Amino acid sequence: MSSRVVAIDGPAASGKSSTARAVAEALGFAHLDSGALYRGVTLVALTEGHGPGGRPFDANPMILAAEKRGLMLQFDGSGFAVYLDGAPADEAIRSASVTANVSEVSAIPEIREWVNGRLRALARAGQPVVVDGRDIGTVVFPDANLKVFLTASPRTRAERRLSQRGQSVDPAALEREAALLAARDKADSTRAVAPLRMARDAVPLDGTNLSFEQQVAQIAEWARTRIG
Repeated sequence: MSSRVVAIDGPAASGKSSTARAVAEALGFAHLDSGALYRGVTLVALTEGHGPGGRPFDANPMILAAEKRGLMLQFDGSGFAVYLDGAPADEAIRSASVTANVSEVSAIPEIREWVNGRLRALARAGQPVVVDGRDIGTVVFPDANLKVFLTASPRTRAERRLSQRGQSVDPAALEREAALLAARDKADSTRAVAPLRMARDAVPLDGTNLSFEQQVAQIAEWARTRIG
């Protein structure tokens, strides 16, 4: 493929996005966050009256509204930021209401097809990218130069998630969060649409006993070897 793409997939709380962002910086690539665009579509849907308390999520009018309102990922010098109605929307897409509904929206096949088409177009434009998600190496960029499947133990991921939230990392909280992540893993890997799985030619990386810096350095080293 002419585009230079590093694909990082993995389960929830494995550190995909933060790792992808740091790897992109190390390589001089742009970070392309697939989840941000799904959040953008969800924001559009909610503001157009779809979702809880309104009309059911319906792909066609949601996509039409997203296009009419100019939902896009725009290169900002180091990565791609979400724009809606001609203005940055990165803060708005992180709202609690978007977070609560993005899983349902991202499971709609027509929405996934729409998002995937835009991600591929950005890569074809020539900007080298590091992309993270759950089906990047298997569906979105099956010909990526490097595919990494990033994981860690449920306990490690639970500890990281609690720390990110500023919550107490006590044994009981760890156990609860680890159980939630294990259930999320099962749901993600068995869902009908774009299930979480490791591509056959992906390189597995278990970050349980690695520091963040070691994790980033290893992926960057693999990328330099594969891509040059």
